[in-house]
Amino acid sequence: MADRARGVRAARPRAHRAPRTRVGRRRRAGGALVRRQPGRHRGVRDHRRPVRLLDLHLPRRHRPRAGRRAGGRAHPRHHRHAGPRRAQRHPARRGEGGAVAVPDDGGGRPVPRGAEPRRLRRRLQVRAQAPGDPRGPARDRPARRRGVRRRPRPGRRGRAPGGRPRPGRPRPLPLDAHRAPRPHRPRRRAVSLLEDTLAAIVAPDAAARAAAADRLDRMTKPPGSLGRIEDLAVTLSGIAGTCPPPLPDPAVVVVCAGDHGVHAQGVTPWPQEVTGQMVANFAAGGAVVNAFARAADVQVRVLDVGVATPLPDLDGVLARRVADGTADLAVGPALTREQVVAAVEAGIAAVPDRGCVLTGDMGIANTTAAALLICAFTGADPERATGRGTGIDDATLARKTAVVRDALARHRPDPADPVGVLAAFGGLEHAAIAGLVLGAAARRIPVLLDGVSAGAAALVAAALAPQAVAYCVAGHRSAEPGHRLALGHLGLDPLLDLGLRLGEGTGAVLALPLLRAAVRALHDVATFGDAGVTDAAHEQV
Repeated sequence: MADRARGVRAARPRAHRAPRTRVGRRRRAGGALVRRQPGRHRGVRDHRRPVRLLDLHLPRRHRPRAGRRAGGRAHPRHHRHAGPRRAQRHPARRGEGGAVAVPDDGGGRPVPRGAEPRRLRRRLQVRAQAPGDPRGPARDRPARRRGVRRRPRPGRRGRAPGGRPRPGRPRPLPLDAHRAPRPHRPRRRAVSLLEDTLAAIVAPDAAARAAAADRLDRMTKPPGSLGRIEDLAVTLSGIAGTCPPPLPDPAVVVVCAGDHGVHAQGVTPWPQEVTGQMVANFAAGGAVVNAFARAADVQVRVLDVGVATPLPDLDGVLARRVADGTADLAVGPALTREQVVAAVEAGIAAVPDRGCVLTGDMGIANTTAAALLICAFTGADPERATGRGTGIDDATLARKTAVVRDALARHRPDPADPVGVLAAFGGLEHAAIAGLVLGAAARRIPVLLDGVSAGAAALVAAALAPQAVAYCVAGHRSAEPGHRLALGHLGLDPLLDLGLRLGEGTGAVLALPLLRAAVRALHDVATFGDAGVTDAAHEQV
């Protein structure tokens, strides 16, 4: 009665009858009943769980002959309805303890006593008299429910629970198996910003240019009396694709800044730290270009693509630094091709959607790289293309010219590969200015070039997209001899010739009012027919 109160069923021994065992649940092994792992087929090893910590050495259980339990209830016919079988429900026949833990070799067989230490070295440690191991199978842990949860067995036909066909069975054919296989289509390569920009550049509108020329002839003035202003008006009409074109506003001067490793060759007496200091001066509004921009109603924006000096966050400065300056071109390539493309794309991204773009530059020793670019694309001699830059003396000029000549002999640039030429000589600000030219041409807005660095960058842009030159307007002619060579190669006639050699975009800002005047003339000046003025040219006809 005490055992029945504790929930333990008492055994009913029968001396004249041997106890029966159920195949697949327990079997004899060494004179004892060894319980197998539940939910497994007989004779099948579980390869997904090759190591079992322990098994239970259970005593014999006697069953009633009539198939009924001691309480009068019918014995379940399936082991799933037998409830949780734990060691405390079946008292041990020997000793006072419950279940006796014995090592298991993974296949339902106990380990022989002699081989037990040797075989346990390859397995986890097992305690000999542990009533339950927390690391062991689920049956050693206290059951929460009466029924034993087992993994469902797959059916004999159809698909396995995972949804895949059984091994050895053919997979079903797809519905479109009778159709011909699709041809292989190579995956499209991602288009970069540079490639997208080059594809968007087209020639200026010829019809708009013709309409502007016709209107200029019918305006109340003698034909051609405005000289270069008339040519500028025609150019701006072709760029915009309409006559009269919109005013070149808002106007933005983008000062591209970067340092050069060739500074180590002594091509300039100015220290390299001046580049970063001037960038801070631009942001504070204290440079010459800031004063000219305020007079011309132009916004100043600095694009940092390669200043060697670390800079804080400054208002009006776009931090797009590709590298901390270029390498020394006298020793090896100044840039990699990836750095060149990144700098060009930084310039493209800095172009506004409308208005006008003015180029500016800031970088100590950038006239050396500009002279190399001009020599590479025009084939000019280094003595003709190399100038005094910031006002160097004769000895420094001779050293600078020798550096240009040696670099040309070392790198042997190919004008048909503009990216390779930029990678050989730099600089980062020249690549960014080339991006400004390409981006403005793709957006069909005019770009006003400044000095020798802008002219060298325009040569790179022309090599990448020849039609981009038609969107360029030369603001002035610099005192640097290489600038004259670059403009002659591009076929551009500068608007001003004031002997400037400062850079920063100062010459472009001074030339901007001429663009506004040309567009304003097309908008405001009346024709002979509108004003009722007799046209002498038509009267003679």
